[in-house]
Amino acid sequence: MSTAILPGIGFEGSSKEKRKGFFARILDAMIEARAHQAKLYVNHHLLTLSDEELKAAGFDRAQLEREGASPHAL
Repeated sequence: MSTAILPGIGFEGSSKEKRKGFFARILDAMIEARAHQAKLYVNHHLLTLSDEELKAAGFDRAQLEREGASPHAL
């Protein structure tokens, strides 16, 4: 028995890209949202430092303010 191989026909190497499943996309969205929330939380605490402390740590107050801060950080 022989197998004929025709270019462009078959299951492997098809033009369709594999798409992530429903739960994988939900997990990715949750991770991204949580990372954004953590960044806002950290920015809130960084903004409580003095300008000299921020400068010594390599941060810019204006940039932190543009990125935002969580009003609910404790």
